Amino acid sequence: MDAIREKLAEIEKEYDEITAQLMSSDIVSDLRKLTTLSKRQAQLKGAVDAWHSLQSLDERIEQAQEMKHESDPEMKEMALMELEECEPERESLLEKIQHLLIPRDPADDHDVIMEIRGGAGGDEGNIFAGDLYRMYTKYAEAKGWRVQVMEANPSEAGGFAQIIFSIKGTDVYKDLKFESGVHRVQRVPKTEAQGRIHTSTATVLCQPEAEEADIEIDPKDLTIETHRASGAGGQHINKTDSAVRIVHLPTGISVNCQEGRSQIENRETAMRLIRARVYEEYRRIKEEEEGKIRRAKIGTGDRSEKIRTYNYPQNRVTDHRIGLTITQLDRIMEGRLEGVIEGLQAEEEKRKLEEMKL
Repeated sequence: MDAIREKLAEIEKEYDEITAQLMSSDIVSDLRKLTTLSKRQAQLKGAVDAWHSLQSLDERIEQAQEMKHESDPEMKEMALMELEECEPERESLLEKIQHLLIPRDPADDHDVIMEIRGGAGGDEGNIFAGDLYRMYTKYAEAKGWRVQVMEANPSEAGGFAQIIFSIKGTDVYKDLKFESGVHRVQRVPKTEAQGRIHTSTATVLCQPEAEEADIEIDPKDLTIETHRASGAGGQHINKTDSAVRIVHLPTGISVNCQEGRSQIENRETAMRLIRARVYEEYRRIKEEEEGKIRRAKIGTGDRSEKIRTYNYPQNRVTDHRIGLTITQLDRIMEGRLEGVIEGLQAEEEKRKLEEMKL
């Protein structure tokens, strides 16, 4: 109880400091700082409002406790009625506050860059990669988010050997951050004459799209090369050095973009990808250094981790990390992912509450 109040007092102090800073002419003229501070202030507001409500309830309960000892029966009755009303209200508010105090992933409000690759199963793996891309775009459409394809390598049989796309909107990473890993499909491929069920896979990588305020990359740490684009594509393919490869030397992370119709377009896409991947790598390193390889985290977020099975014959989806099974595969493939995402978020919240032990 005391730990919660101490934490809320700290949050209020930070909130008041930010409010004062936002009134400073130096901050008003610095758009990057103004955006960062405004975002942080908005994140703290719910906890500050709850803290004020708790202080008010504490005061009412304290006064009622004193009134209980009055000799006047009417005063005693009023005090008991006040306690009967306030104490359950305080318990409910404290439960809400615990959830408000759960550490928020600073990347939750970011847009995302997703990459899907066909895995085991040849053509069927690529077709499934296309199905997953459609599932995510349907989910994004329902949320009012915008999807932009950045790189795509279509498969002749359908789907994609690889597709990279961004999704922009409100709290996109918060919803989609659990999607990284191996997605497994069990179904009868269209090419299967015997009607046998095959198992194929596709891998998904979901990373927060880093803003310039999140990470500063020294141009000296990058090597940028141009080359002829290769493979299937538009008329520009193989005619000019329009493809761009960027390597971030300190981490060894590299990206190659060739789908744009100009070198400028490919360079811009490559920089967005490099920024996102370097940002995510530095986040991982920082978490390791702080000893936060977290029991609170659901799965590793690694490409190689098998996270979910889509079983078509039984119309069933199973998320192996939390043991969640939903027999509505047809709806899920149409982008109705809410049940899976809410289950994963609830489990993460539960684990974080256990970690906090307030």
